Amino acid sequence: MGMIGVETAMAQHTITVYDTDRQPSVSTPEDMARLAGRVFPLSERIAGGNGEAFDLGEWFVNWRAQRGIAAEAPLPTHMKVEAADTFEALIPWEQLKEAAVLFALNGAPLAKGGPARLYVPNGTSECLNVKRAVVWRFLQDEEKRGEVSYGFKQTFTADEMRSKR
Repeated sequence: MGMIGVETAMAQHTITVYDTDRQPSVSTPEDMARLAGRVFPLSERIAGGNGEAFDLGEWFVNWRAQRGIAAEAPLPTHMKVEAADTFEALIPWEQLKEAAVLFALNGAPLAKGGPARLYVPNGTSECLNVKRAVVWRFLQDEEKRGEVSYGFKQTFTADEMRSKR
């Protein structure tokens, strides 16, 4: 199983973007929005939505290009999103076509639900809309193609337990 990930450090409001064979890079949700190339009102995708968002797919294409990954490289089969409160969602790539990432409200970083909030308007469950998204993992796992799961994390590594103190 191949993996590309995005981790967020809440205190610094930075996001460390990495894949398995390259050095990590650090950015902010605002830098990610600039890399996506287009910011739009969340209400364009989510009825009654407030704030500024960017398209996950546009960001992903530009992020891969920035990292030197060929446009014809296989797309992930899933995105796994982990929230600061240990909620997790495994989302099939096909359901992310209209996904939006909320990153600002009235031009300011998110005070609630941040540093970023993922909205999946074509998802099979509203539970795929993850607030306080602090870890994003783009997975390549053909055996789980189409699989959806969500809920609170039940298993923690020793390092995760030490960091929760």
